[in-house]
Amino acid sequence: MSDLSATDRRTGQKTAIPFARMNGLGNEILVADLRGTAARIRPEAARALAAAPETRFDQIMALHDARSDGTDAFVRILNADGSEAGACGNGTRCVVAALVSETGRTAFTFETAAGLLNAHERPDGLICVDMGTPRFLWNEIPLAEPFHDTRAIELQIGPIDAPILHSPSVVSMGNPHAIFWVEADVWSYALDRFGPILENHPIFPDRANISLARVTGPASLDLRTWERGAGLTGACGSAACAAAVAAARTRRTGRGVAVRVPAGGELLIEWREDDHVLMTGPAQWEWSGRLDPETGAFWRDGRDAVAEPA
Repeated sequence: MSDLSATDRRTGQKTAIPFARMNGLGNEILVADLRGTAARIRPEAARALAAAPETRFDQIMALHDARSDGTDAFVRILNADGSEAGACGNGTRCVVAALVSETGRTAFTFETAAGLLNAHERPDGLICVDMGTPRFLWNEIPLAEPFHDTRAIELQIGPIDAPILHSPSVVSMGNPHAIFWVEADVWSYALDRFGPILENHPIFPDRANISLARVTGPASLDLRTWERGAGLTGACGSAACAAAVAAARTRRTGRGVAVRVPAGGELLIEWREDDHVLMTGPAQWEWSGRLDPETGAFWRDGRDAVAEPA
């Protein structure tokens, strides 16, 4: 990326934050480099960037100076509505791709609000992220009331005697997920209508990511996700991990699955015997630029005109 940053600690001068527009299998990501600064991307700046067609994103991966020994950066994750997330697997792959290009290294450790993440680029160019361990207890997800068995909780959309969606599996992968199992194509449901209702259901005190999952084989499933704070997205890495874990936990699949996402392509998920969940997939660079972390104004590298926030 670059060594220019807002209120640079070395010069004391205020400059723009370098960022890269990237995507992780259709998940639209901005990777912003705030290392060496005291700056933070303000929620209103995030919302302005999300509203601009060129910089529309699902998550911003904001890199800050490392807080813990043995880590390469603290990564603050912002959703399109300006709220913060604890985990973003597709975004983490984008961070790795950016840092591989910058440093020549292939392995990194990041700290996030949800804990430590180890990630590396494989010889084939795909990026593998250790997403940590899933959490199943109702108060860890969290849910607003106790459920002994989170493989299926009492929650439905539609008439009581003929619900459209019902009995989701719930799990935390650093953020809360609810996975509704469907028999029909995941595209045949109005997730754009149900998603906001379920995301904000009182059973989820921190809101939740809402997914529709259809098992297509003993080691494959289709997934469509309404992301907390972002809406419908082309892919969601943590949702793919949550769905894969829930599928194995409910004996719908084995512990290794290929998850097909709406943007096309697959994420490979392995729930290892040591309880860690590994997610493997691609990351692509699109273009780079600079942004104002306070307002969301930005410009692309090679262009003079500044794009003011909407």
